[in-house]
Amino acid sequence: MQTKPVVLIGAPVDSGKTRKGCVMGPDAYRTARLIPALEALGYQVRDMGNAPNLPQAAPDLPAHVHQADITLGWTMTLAKMGHDAFDQGLPIFLGGDHALSLGSGLAAIRHAHQSKRPLFVLWLDAHSDFHTPQSTQSGNLHGTPLAYLTGRDGFHHFPTVETPLPQENICILGLRSVDYAERIALQNSQITYHDMRDIDENGISAPLKAFLARVRAANGMLHVSLDVDFLDPAIAPAVGTTVPGGATLREAHLVMEILHDSGLMTSLDLVELNPFLDERGRTAQVMVDLAASALGRRVFDRPTQQFFS
Repeated sequence: MQTKPVVLIGAPVDSGKTRKGCVMGPDAYRTARLIPALEALGYQVRDMGNAPNLPQAAPDLPAHVHQADITLGWTMTLAKMGHDAFDQGLPIFLGGDHALSLGSGLAAIRHAHQSKRPLFVLWLDAHSDFHTPQSTQSGNLHGTPLAYLTGRDGFHHFPTVETPLPQENICILGLRSVDYAERIALQNSQITYHDMRDIDENGISAPLKAFLARVRAANGMLHVSLDVDFLDPAIAPAVGTTVPGGATLREAHLVMEILHDSGLMTSLDLVELNPFLDERGRTAQVMVDLAASALGRRVFDRPTQQFFS
């Protein structure tokens, strides 16, 4: 029987980009039986429901930034709810687009600081999300969380990141779509990143295990942010930012099982699920299965199911 409860926070954030549909993400995870899957592993699951949002004015951000007031409201709400959830168990943030990590990441930073332990972040994503509101050409704030959490300038009126995440405490796995401005910023940073060519040539377990060894050596806490587009769209089509050539289902499960074996994960984001683009719930089920793997399920524990009948 697992002793640490899991706390689910629905984060139906749909303001971080222009394409709509992620608002349905949290309920799609519930429909795909995330709660029974975790209970079957012995966890006590506390579902906090979907978080409310109160938009906050953000007048000093560039005019092309999309729905900054709504994303600012989400950031404040999720930072508060997430921080409170850490006292109750392991928080899982059900998204919602990746802008939710502005708030979930800030919650993790504040909890780690309060616990007097360093925070590390594993970013499983096709994109680096290292833009600032000024550098993004699209104006989509779902591409900015790592810039915000590491203390880059330009997030006017957003909550202050009192103890910015050290860049060297971040590992990005699965990169395959990084624009010019982000590439320059990333190359000049201390972030560890592995694109899909690196993974194809060297495998996915070696860089992950090397990063986890650093987390363990520092007695660190680990926030994991899993974006649907980390996966190849052939197996996970329900995302508005599809990039071919992503992680296979086998690679993704290996990552999750290694994470569980490490015992280091202290919080988790499940982001960018857009059920409007899904095929009979296929992507939602894949993400639920991956979350279960991260919390202890093994492949031979799962009964075979049909996606299509």
